[in-house]
Amino acid sequence: MDIYTGPVGSANVPQQIHDYSPGIAPNGLFWVIAASREVAQIDLESARASLRMSDVPVMDAHDVANALTNGQGLPSLGIPPIAPVPATVSFDIEWSGAIAEAQVENDMENFRGHFIKTGATVQWSASDPTTGFEFVSEAPNPARNLYSVVGHERNGVFFGREDED
Repeated sequence: MDIYTGPVGSANVPQQIHDYSPGIAPNGLFWVIAASREVAQIDLESARASLRMSDVPVMDAHDVANALTNGQGLPSLGIPPIAPVPATVSFDIEWSGAIAEAQVENDMENFRGHFIKTGATVQWSASDPTTGFEFVSEAPNPARNLYSVVGHERNGVFFGREDED
């Protein structure tokens, strides 16, 4: 989750002031956290899903360049090194209301999926005890989202399996 000082939709690194992520694992996997099954509720038949997590420990690397370089920045591009600091984030995401559906299959790439375009709402917050910074998003508003997608896919080693997850 990121916070920028510029207009909504800005991806201008100099305007980024917070970049919350779990970091990069030693095996190279990045921006992924483990979560219990209870945090996600999914009912594809009714095109509804939710994801709720509270007080997730992450790092605030200030900007994406420092997140990707573990605080080394990109001085050649004018992005100074900034050491990541511990933070926490909480979020509540809800998807609902089928708008359209798509079946995708690509045997050459070992990929298949059933995807449903929906509406969604998001509410999230962040807290950085080192600096005392806190952020709370506005109340969920379906009109702020153009569309979202929920679905089920199989890829890689799971592509040929027919058993359910």
